[in-house]
Amino acid sequence: MIGSGAAIFGCEGPSLTASERDFFRDYDPFGFIIFARNVDTPVQLRKLTSDLRDAVGRQAPILIDQEGGRVQRLRAPHWREWTPPLEAIAAAGDDAADMMALRSSLIAAELLDLGIDANCAPLADIASPQTHPFLRNRCYGDSVEGVTSIARAVAQAYLSMGVLPVAKHLPGHGRSVSDTHLELPTVSEDRNTLIQNDFAPFKALADLPMAMTAHIIFAAYDAVNPATQSAEMLRVIREVIGFGGLLMTDDLNMQALQGDLASRTARSIAAGCDIALHCKGDLAQMQQVAAAAGAMTPAAQSRAHAALAQRRAPKTVDIAGLEAMLSEIEHKGSHG
Repeated sequence: MIGSGAAIFGCEGPSLTASERDFFRDYDPFGFIIFARNVDTPVQLRKLTSDLRDAVGRQAPILIDQEGGRVQRLRAPHWREWTPPLEAIAAAGDDAADMMALRSSLIAAELLDLGIDANCAPLADIASPQTHPFLRNRCYGDSVEGVTSIARAVAQAYLSMGVLPVAKHLPGHGRSVSDTHLELPTVSEDRNTLIQNDFAPFKALADLPMAMTAHIIFAAYDAVNPATQSAEMLRVIREVIGFGGLLMTDDLNMQALQGDLASRTARSIAAGCDIALHCKGDLAQMQQVAAAAGAMTPAAQSRAHAALAQRRAPKTVDIAGLEAMLSEIEHKGSHG
C-alpha cells in the first residue's frame, strides 16, 4: 500500500502537530523525512515515526540523511558518531568497501530501532580536487571503480538489513564547484566525459530502488535547466544511465532552484521526477508543494510499488561482532 501524493515531507519539530496530522492524512504523501530538528531521544523519535505512519494509516517509508560526518541527523549521546566517509575510506585502504558495509549495517540497525526504514545513501558522486567542500568529504573516492564498489557495498548492506537505500545525486554531483544550497552550478564537460566518468557509478547502481536528483546544470545536455527540472536530463537518467527506480528531487528549498515553491515543484514533476522532496517542515510551504505535485502518475506509482517491495525483514546480526570487525579494520588502517 502506497500513498497517492507525489511528495515526501518533513515536519516542524520533535512531535507531530494536529495541523500536520490533518494535512498528511488528507494529502497522503508517499513518505516522510527526518531532520535533526525532529530528534531528541530514542523514545521520542520512535513515537514520532509511529505518529507519522498513523497519520496516513500505512507503513509509509520514513527517510533520513545518516551518511556520517557532517551529514548525520542522529548524534551522540544516543547514537554513534561517524568519521566523514572520504576520510574513513582513505584510512581503510583496501578494506574500504568492507568497512563501509559494516558501518552501514550498524547505521541501519540504529535506524530500524527508531522506525526509520530508508537512508539517503549511498553517494555515487565522484570527488575531485575542485568538488565543493559541502560535498567533497561525503564522497566515497575519486575513481569510477572505487566509488562504484563502495557504493554497491553500502547499498547491499542497507538492503540486507531492511533499510531502503536512496542513491544520490543523479546524474552526478562531483564536478560541482559551488554549494547547491546557495547557488546553481553549471558543469561544462562534454557528454562523453560525463558518460565515462560522472554517470558511470550511477549506471552500475541503476537497479537500486530509489534515487535523488542533483540541482546542477549539465550544459552539454541542457544549458538552461538544472537536472531536477530538465526533461532532457531526466531522459538521460532513465535511458542513458538506465535508472528504473523511484526518482525524487533533492530538497526543493535549495537556492539552486528559482521561483516559488509551487513553480519549483511543478517544473520538477513536469520534467519527469516522480516525487517532490520538501524538507523544511513548514506547513504553509508543504501545502504549496502538495498542490503543485498532486498525485503520483501511474508510472511513479508503479516505481513506488517496486521500491517498497524491496523492503525486507532485517537479518539478525551480532552488533558486537560487527563493531569488533569494524574496529579491527579501523585499527589496521591507523597502523598502515
